[in-house]
Formats: sequence, C-alpha cells, structure tokens
Amino acid sequence: MRLDGLTAPLVSGGLIAGLTVVGLAVVQFLGRRALRFARSIQNIREARRQQLVTLIQILEWGASLLIAGSALLMLLSTFGVDITPLLASAGIAGLAVSLGAQSLIKDLIGGFLILVENQYAVGDSIQLKDVSGQVERITLRTTYVRDINGHLYVVPNGEVRVVANMTKGWSRALVDVGVAYEEDQDRVLSVLEGIAEAFARDPAFGPRLLGPPQVMGPLSLGDWAITVRVMVKTQPGKQWEVARELRKRINATFAQEGIAMPYPRQEVLVRGLERDEFK
Repeated sequence: MRLDGLTAPLVSGGLIAGLTVVGLAVVQFLGRRALRFARSIQNIREARRQQLVTLIQILEWGASLLIAGSALLMLLSTFGVDITPLLASAGIAGLAVSLGAQSLIKDLIGGFLILVENQYAVGDSIQLKDVSGQVERITLRTTYVRDINGHLYVVPNGEVRVVANMTKGWSRALVDVGVAYEEDQDRVLSVLEGIAEAFARDPAFGPRLLGPPQVMGPLSLGDWAITVRVMVKTQPGKQWEVARELRKRINATFAQEGIAMPYPRQEVLVRGLERDEFK
C-alpha cells in the first residue's frame, strides 16, 4: 500500500484513537465523581457505602473494557484487517469458556444483582437455606457469612435463591410466654400490658422501639400451658436484645405477682400390689 493510500486509514485511526482516549477519560472522570459522591453521602451505613463503591468500580471497569475493545476492532477494520474470523474465533472461544465456567458466570451475575438490588449488605443478619449468621464480606462471586458458633461460611452468589434478611428496614421481637391453666387469663394479660407499657417508656430501650408493644393471647392451648405473646417492632438488628430484656422483666414480674409459668412434667401413678398376688 502506497503512502497516499495510508492517509485515509491514518486519519481515521487517529480519530478513533482520539475518541477512545476521550471516552476513557470521560468514564474515569464520571467514575471519580461518582466515587466522591458515594463517599460523601451522610446518614448511610458503611456497609452500604462499600456496596456503592464496589458497584461504581465494576461499572467503570466494564465501560472502559467495552470502549477499548470496540476501538481495537474499529482500528483493525480501518487498516484493512478482516475482523470477521476474529469475531468468529472470539465467539467460539467465548462459547467454550461460557460452557466451562457456567457456575462462575452464574455467581458473578448473582453477585452483581445482589449489589444492584441491595438484597443484603455487610453487617446484615441473613439466612441462606441452612446457613444463617452475619454477613462479613460480599464480592461479585461469593458471600461470607459468620454464624453464631463462629463458623465462616462461603456461599457462592449463584446459589442464593431465597434469602431472609433479618435486619432490613425494621425487625420484630416476639416473646412467647407459657401460663398455667389455673391462672386468671385476664389478670395475666393485664400484667403483661403493664410490663409492655413500662418497657416502652424505659429511656434505655424505648428509643430502640418503632411502635408500642402488643400483647396477644391466648395463642394456643398446650398440654400444660396457655401461650400468650408480646410482640414489638424494633430498629433493625435490635430484636434479639429487646426480646431478651422483655423475657427477663416478664420472669421477674411474674415471680413478684405469683403467676406460675409451668414447665413440661409427667405424673406417674404407681399402683401397689397385695402380697397374695405373688403367691
């Protein structure tokens, strides 16, 4: 190819390269602005902030890769290189890789959706099938969950089908109390309502509640007890300590009021035999 024939490709190539540089610069500029904005947001949990930062970095990386790849193909086409075999080879290679790494791709897509939809964040208490605990780390491929025994579970994001987030938005503390059949049920409910009202006014626990406690019952008639329930809406993650404190106060108040809280027991009747029956 003579020099005159190279003029047009060189101009086109220079234009493509210039536009590519501008595009990459714009992507980096927008990425930095988005990261600065995410880090400056007030009244947001640090775990959620980290999710936003991760998502912005992923989008910036994907956009840069797309611009660079498109520019490379355009440059090759401009200088007369037939990119059809290259595209076909890339398609075949991509198909082979996708077939061999289906689980990996599924995990990456699942992790991206978890971050975008904010299904759960670092610090949330969740349950995934038989695994339950606190989320310690989230990546595009896996979720790290630490259970109450200290065991760290690494769950592939592609395996997350149904997740129970126990600290999302708000939580609820449930305290079931067994009362003996001999007790006056109206009196028991009245005592529980007094406990609930005093608990809601407590300056140490009242701010953790999102509504007044509710006393419900009887819920069930068991073999040895009638079950009543105290239910209260709490701030996210506060339901366990609220439930523990409620149980403690209910037990102490019932002891003061002389209200019996029965426990499972069996009564065995032993029938004596006369001596003549052994002869």
